[in-house]
This record gives sequence, structure tokens and C-alpha cells, in this order.
Amino acid sequence: MKKAVVFAVIIFLAGIAYAGEFEVKEKAGRYQVEFKIDNVRVGANKVKIEITDESGEYVTDAKVQVEYSMPEGIDLPLMNFKTDIKPKGHEYLGMIKIPMAGTWTTVVNVIRGGKTSSIKFDLEVH
Repeated sequence: MKKAVVFAVIIFLAGIAYAGEFEVKEKAGRYQVEFKIDNVRVGANKVKIEITDESGEYVTDAKVQVEYSMPEGIDLPLMNFKTDIKPKGHEYLGMIKIPMAGTWTTVVNVIRGGKTSSIKFDLEVH
């Protein structure tokens, strides 16, 4: 019995740790993009994005969009959302609203000088 309780506590704590901060840091063309969510979950998620150029200077004059989608399933239609993320200081801050658990294909678009640079990754939501 004690082993079962200990095992259940470990699984519970692992779930809490897994639901923690999500971070991706990748190159998007000539920019370094850092995407963060403090606590990934179904519903509203605060997004923080930092963008730097080749010299390491913060980019604060770009248009930033986050697109997130889930392919259609047996009983589900294609879900596709796009949100503009607004600059605040040297960061871009915004909210994405994830309607259900699953794997969401996520794209961060940095639009600057008429050109779009992007990073793409999977966001696991439980």
C-alpha cells in the first residue's frame, strides 16, 4: 500500500513539473527568437517573446504573430488560430487561448522590413 501511495505522489509531482514553464529558443532567419509560457494549460496562456538581431540587440519594431493549430481528427475539425503579440519594452507580450489538450503546431512569425522570419515547434498541452 505504501508503495502505491508513493508512486501516486511521484506521478502527481511529475505532472505538476511537466505543466511548468515552456520555452523555445531558435533562429528565425537573422533573428534569435525566445518564446516562453509560464504555465502551459488549456485556456488562456500568457506569452512572452524576446527577439534579438545578429548583434544581440533587442528588436522592438517588428510585428509578431503566433499561429497555433491542431489538425482535424475523427470527430474534430481543423482548429487554426492567429494572435498578434504586442511590444512592451524589449519584449513582446500577449495571450493565446488554447481550447483543448493535445499537440498544437505553433509558429512565431517576426515581420520586419516587409520580410517574415519564422520558427515552428510543437506545444504539448495537458
